[in-house]
Amino acid sequence: MTQYLIKNVSIEGAEPTDLAFKDGQIVGRGPQAAETVEDPQVIDGTNLVALRGLVDLHTHLREPGGSAAETVYTGTRSAAVGGYTCVHAMANTSPVADNALVVEKVLELGERAGFVQVCPVGAVSKNLEGHALAELGAMNKSKAQVKVFSDDGKCVWDSALMRRALEYVSTFDGVIAQHAQEPTLTAGSQMNEGVVSGQLGLRGWPAAAEEIIVARDIILAEHLNARVHVCHLSTAGSVRLVRDAKARGVKITAEATPHHLYLTDEQAHTLDARFKVNPPLRTEDDRLAVLEGLRDGTIDIVGTDHAPHPAQTKDCPWDEAAFGMTGLETALPIIIKTMVQPGHFTWEQVVQVLSVNPARIGGVADQQGRPLEVGEPANLCLVDPQVTRVVDPDRQYSKSKNTPYAGMELPGQVLYTFYQGKMTVKEGRPVEEGIQ
Repeated sequence: MTQYLIKNVSIEGAEPTDLAFKDGQIVGRGPQAAETVEDPQVIDGTNLVALRGLVDLHTHLREPGGSAAETVYTGTRSAAVGGYTCVHAMANTSPVADNALVVEKVLELGERAGFVQVCPVGAVSKNLEGHALAELGAMNKSKAQVKVFSDDGKCVWDSALMRRALEYVSTFDGVIAQHAQEPTLTAGSQMNEGVVSGQLGLRGWPAAAEEIIVARDIILAEHLNARVHVCHLSTAGSVRLVRDAKARGVKITAEATPHHLYLTDEQAHTLDARFKVNPPLRTEDDRLAVLEGLRDGTIDIVGTDHAPHPAQTKDCPWDEAAFGMTGLETALPIIIKTMVQPGHFTWEQVVQVLSVNPARIGGVADQQGRPLEVGEPANLCLVDPQVTRVVDPDRQYSKSKNTPYAGMELPGQVLYTFYQGKMTVKEGRPVEEGIQ
């Protein structure tokens, strides 16, 4: 395996230094790092920031069954370009990842692709139907060692089923990641319920539909002393609920998406279905509340909710379009724009919400989100925070092009990514012909 020496790089915002790694492990950090490697490939890290490899707790890779939108190969390639070294692949595939056979297949596809660590997420209910528990124990005991379970795309709306799921996963320190959407309040909904939905004549999706489920799950988690994770939190009310629950010691964690940190329902005025997402883009007040929740630690992580779709399901009238946006290649630039540039976050805090905390919640903290220190795995990315680029969907590496940021200028670019010491991205492009 190639040995690497990165010279004069700022590690998570610290003063520039050198970093060396070989055989998948960091072997040198500081002025003497060059002495730890022989004939290394040298990378000039001047003006670059080295970050721990990013970890996404919320990725839709679509495979098996949805390869028209994405495959494990193309999705993880896109993830590597975004600086990720680990993604958790959601269960709403076809067939659904509700048993050991399917999660092991997803694991195998991820290992074969080689760009990132792929952690399959298991379904909570059989076939995502919300009636009977999926094979939670079998998936946990499988080669995939599943620790995160979610019916994402659908809500575990039945309280008795949610209780049983929380009790079951507590036996092996698993977590239920909830898509908080009370279905009877959102039937036929197209966007956030508010002024804009009234102006456009589109059926609204009330904030209360999210908050009711968040509140119920807090009560269950507190009653059972079990772990629950709120996916793609999007309303000011949900932020308040989670903040209050954490103050009482409830085992709850929460994620925000980049798009809920940056965009609002005002974008729906364009009727461009790339802005149609689940949960919907909310009001400016909601966006600011989510930003504050991330800043004060109420929200633990940023998850992309990368949701690729074939062109024909997004290039159509709004009410006929699928919900979802791609996000793996733009997540870090959005965090730089919304959190770093305004001074809300240091690079160390970026690493917490994009690497350390998702690794901990997802049960991979022994491999991912590790400090860039001697003896630790060489999972990292090198970022140029000064460059700005106009987002061009045709130059992204996801199979699908449904990014809401098309034509927008965003800061920052990942120039290199290393997964287990292997170069997966070089000068902003994936290394595809044999991971180096």
